[in-house]
Amino acid sequence: MLRFRSAMVAVGVVAVIFSSAQPGISQTTDTTAGGGNAPRALVHDHAAAVESALRALVDSKSLSSGQIGVAVLDLGTGHLLAASNEHIALNPASNAKILTAGAALSLLHGDHRYETMLFGTLKDGEISGNLTIRGDGDPSLTTTDLVSMVEELRTRGVRRISGDIVVDQHFFDGETTPPAFEQQPNEWASFRAPVAAVSLNENTLQMTVRPTSPGQPAHVTFDPPGFIDQDGTVSTSESGDSVGLALAGSGKRMTAKISGSVGADAKLIRYQRRVEDPTLLAGFALKAALDRAGIKVQGEVKEGTVTKGTSLVSHSSRPLSELLYEVGKNSNNFYAEMVLKSLGGEKKARPARSKDGADVVTDWLQKIGAYENGMIVKNGSGLFDSNRVTAQSIVLILRQMALDPTVAAEFRAQLAIGGVDGTLHKRFRQADVKRLVRAKTGTLEDVASLSGYIEGPPGKSALAFSIIINKIPGKVSAGRAAIDRFVRATVAYAHGRAPEKGGGPVEEEKSAD
Repeated sequence: MLRFRSAMVAVGVVAVIFSSAQPGISQTTDTTAGGGNAPRALVHDHAAAVESALRALVDSKSLSSGQIGVAVLDLGTGHLLAASNEHIALNPASNAKILTAGAALSLLHGDHRYETMLFGTLKDGEISGNLTIRGDGDPSLTTTDLVSMVEELRTRGVRRISGDIVVDQHFFDGETTPPAFEQQPNEWASFRAPVAAVSLNENTLQMTVRPTSPGQPAHVTFDPPGFIDQDGTVSTSESGDSVGLALAGSGKRMTAKISGSVGADAKLIRYQRRVEDPTLLAGFALKAALDRAGIKVQGEVKEGTVTKGTSLVSHSSRPLSELLYEVGKNSNNFYAEMVLKSLGGEKKARPARSKDGADVVTDWLQKIGAYENGMIVKNGSGLFDSNRVTAQSIVLILRQMALDPTVAAEFRAQLAIGGVDGTLHKRFRQADVKRLVRAKTGTLEDVASLSGYIEGPPGKSALAFSIIINKIPGKVSAGRAAIDRFVRATVAYAHGRAPEKGGGPVEEEKSAD
């Protein structure tokens, strides 16, 4: 079913009208043209071009076996301007991050910060008993942050810790694998990293290989430090790189089996992999940082809780509004899953569970009138076969966020800008569309999606749009190219000009969607 809404084709078309009296959007009863609630839309000579572009998208031979949901909505009036299968629940891929970011900003607010603290009892330069690190889900904590926290301990005179390094993970439950991530258990790429209340470096390991002299072992280091037992070597050769890296569990730590060679003229080579169990990752890194700072640790690294002592050092994350740049612009799955789970802990129950976070998002969708039958929210990133969302629901979310002055600017800012940054930096680079599209991309093996805003000219409302394509045969690039052609035509429509001919090539999106 394909429909295009404009005053030129209004007779006999069923219209859906939305109230713009308040940020939440309520759907009224269907009416037909001629009644008092007939839809208004941007009207000019090029309106037919969008209708043609939508028909071309839906009827594309390259997408003949696919499922396509489309909705374009005028933010000013709330009128649905163009639609096809907008109520069909489809796999949105990383467009699910729109739900995560929207709920997080609305419920936690943009100034929310995550806290990581060190607890202990300090007297005369010694922490008697344990030094405990506790966190509430900061997705951005790094080795550098731990080093800064250790340096603060040094300035307070700490020279020795008589007990253990304890990692308190109890703000989250013990399930470190986000929902649906179990579908690819043997995937070691960083985009499938696990989650924990105290996480470090996005729960990934980075191996850096630096060549030395031909015939000599290369210099190999791991970050975070202290977590990896190294097995094997990488040699330095005259030329060519063929480095091997295989990770395996080693109790609560990991073993890295390395092999191969690196050319003497090579620059630094870096490899990034996820960890299997993040529970003690930050603890081992903290112990290594203490050792390097000359602070002697008597005990071991273990899991536990804060039992006594006071907060000695506290680290605050950047505000949530800034952290969400990783979610929207860079499609970071780890950040999205951490934010979703922390939503569960902040707004429902503790320890936080991913399911509770998903329930909080679903409840928020129902509250703002953007929930539709068939929708499923399981994880926050959209990775794998997990969520089901409608194009209609997404444009309603986009309008809700645009109409709420407390979140509108922050939500829009975390979306990728066409032709400029994030996962859209190579798309919409043509002069007549550059910077006019702010959107979230989505890509899986047979899914392509794009949802966001099309900026209008001065004095005109922006448009919210959502395009979700499932079951794409062959390369997903065909779906992305079709999406981009439709979006360019809609930009031209919004700005009152004829759409460009052809539209140019669409480059492959390099992201972890």
